[in-house]
Amino acid sequence: MPADMNDYFKKRKPSSNSGNNQPPKKEQDTNNNSNGSNKQNYIIIAMFILFGFYALKPFTIINSGEIGIKINTGKFEETPLQPGLHFFVPVLQKIVPVNTRIRMITYSNQNHQSINDGYHNYEGGLKRNPAIRVMDSRGLDVFIDLAVQYNLRADMAPKTIATWGTAWEDKIVNTKVREIVRDVIGKYTAENLPQKRQKRYKIRSEQK
Repeated sequence: MPADMNDYFKKRKPSSNSGNNQPPKKEQDTNNNSNGSNKQNYIIIAMFILFGFYALKPFTIINSGEIGIKINTGKFEETPLQPGLHFFVPVLQKIVPVNTRIRMITYSNQNHQSINDGYHNYEGGLKRNPAIRVMDSRGLDVFIDLAVQYNLRADMAPKTIATWGTAWEDKIVNTKVREIVRDVIGKYTAENLPQKRQKRYKIRSEQK
């Protein structure tokens, strides 16, 4: 066969890789790099989401003995949130936990140990104020030592906090106690007061 014909058929001979469908090496490297970049992007996005969730903390946990008050753009919701996990929208919403346990407030000028005994680990909270100075039925000054137990009603908590703020105890309880003590003590003489020391009074304050 002529030399020129041999050269012709050699050029026409199919390559050994012609039956292989694999893309060229450069194309494979490009695809691998693209897949790796996508994975890295997903990881970065997930990390940003987790960081934002941690930083903004769009949730709160209300413990037993508390209720939550949700505030929407400055407006208090009337229905309190019960103990558990609650979510909210940061910036636009906020949840304020409020203690509804039984608390105690004492009025006394004495600092002896007997006042602290039994109340040191009082769970609901203990507040101390000076003794209440009032006048008896004859106009004589007397100083009253007493202890008062109180708690915030869960159903009235949103309205109470919205009206009186977080300092509602000093504005409501303290004022009401002093008012009632003055009214009651004014009916008796100082000599008769020790006989009434065991008498208990139940006060129920309604917010209207």
